[in-house]
Amino acid sequence: MPTHSWDEHQVRLYFPALALQDDGQPRLYADAPGGTQMAKRAIDCMTDLMVNFCANDGGVFRTSDQTVKAMAAAHDAAAVFYNCDSDEVLYGLNTTSVLFHFASMIARDWHAGDNIVLTRMDHDANVAPWLLAAESKGVEIRWLEFDLNTYHYQYAQLPRLIDRNTKFVACNYASNFLGTINNVSEIIQAAKTVNALTMVDAVQATAHLAIDVKALGCDLLASSPYKYFGPHAGLLYVKRDLADRLTPLKVRPSPHEMPYKHAPGTPSFEAQAGCRGAIEHLIELGKRFGGAEHASARDQLIAGFEASIAHESKLSQRFLDRLRDLPNVTLYGSQRPSDRVPTFSFEVKGHSSTSIAKALAAQNIFVWCGSFYAYEIAKTLGIDKTDGVVRIGFAHYNTLSEVEKIGDALEHIVKS
Repeated sequence: MPTHSWDEHQVRLYFPALALQDDGQPRLYADAPGGTQMAKRAIDCMTDLMVNFCANDGGVFRTSDQTVKAMAAAHDAAAVFYNCDSDEVLYGLNTTSVLFHFASMIARDWHAGDNIVLTRMDHDANVAPWLLAAESKGVEIRWLEFDLNTYHYQYAQLPRLIDRNTKFVACNYASNFLGTINNVSEIIQAAKTVNALTMVDAVQATAHLAIDVKALGCDLLASSPYKYFGPHAGLLYVKRDLADRLTPLKVRPSPHEMPYKHAPGTPSFEAQAGCRGAIEHLIELGKRFGGAEHASARDQLIAGFEASIAHESKLSQRFLDRLRDLPNVTLYGSQRPSDRVPTFSFEVKGHSSTSIAKALAAQNIFVWCGSFYAYEIAKTLGIDKTDGVVRIGFAHYNTLSEVEKIGDALEHIVKS
């Protein structure tokens, strides 16, 4: 547990956007599930690259050499973040495009009679690529459902779904709609019994949980740095033996070794630098608020997450208390902070979700409405496609006073 007390004021100083106002009214960012604000360290890393050594890699001159070193540093940081080797990660434009890129490579050896397992809880980025690949190969698609009362996967279905013909299993670490933190290890272990490849969507989890791909044992794991205080990009872990087996989709002169073997084209060097900065921000939290000044970078990262989790749990508990006190509110997800990340989706009887989001926006409170590409969840829950739900989410830069402000605003809207 953290040995240094959390300092809300100091944490907020790490994020320049939090000081902005509009017509004298502060901004309240409760839109973190769709993308967090950028840490100053990430912004500085991007600016440094774009100003001081904006050049392509592969040259014999100074700025190109600096770009190559920046790429190596970004991969080293990602290795700390995922707890893997630096040649087991690759950067892409975003998670969706990276997974579409990999789907055709992974499905190359699928045949009629095989099956894959997808889930009803995933963002469509971890469904559509595999769904289309399976359909093109005549492969059976099986679905892992979630419980409509607990909002957890129905793990008891796994023995029925996974058999000797299962080639691939995809799931998510935390739901971008329900907030549920899933027991992905149980799913991965079930897939391993038949040597099926496993893919984990960790996009919603990575701002709130330390990821350890070695402990999980998955073959692929994806995240989006803009969901954890960095720039728009995709960051994919690819287990070494899988990376070696796949035939890359690339131009012929490009590198034949990881981490660049499977990279889809020239990367955004500035986004890689920004991702490194975002990870360094999380490490800084461990040094300053987790009592890990003299620990390894990985242990500092874990300490940073422990400190932020303790803070976010307080935010979650208070927000759940405020929601519980409001009439006609239906929350989709667990009522226990320990079961979830601080992502909350709900409906209010008699009010459209769009109208609630607009009413909050009028007070400079930024929240989402819709279904957030969680196509299967919305279908399972019978959510109105045109209106969806209200989604409010927090990050470690939010404060208890902001939670109270949102609670007061919602109370006024709901009772009006």
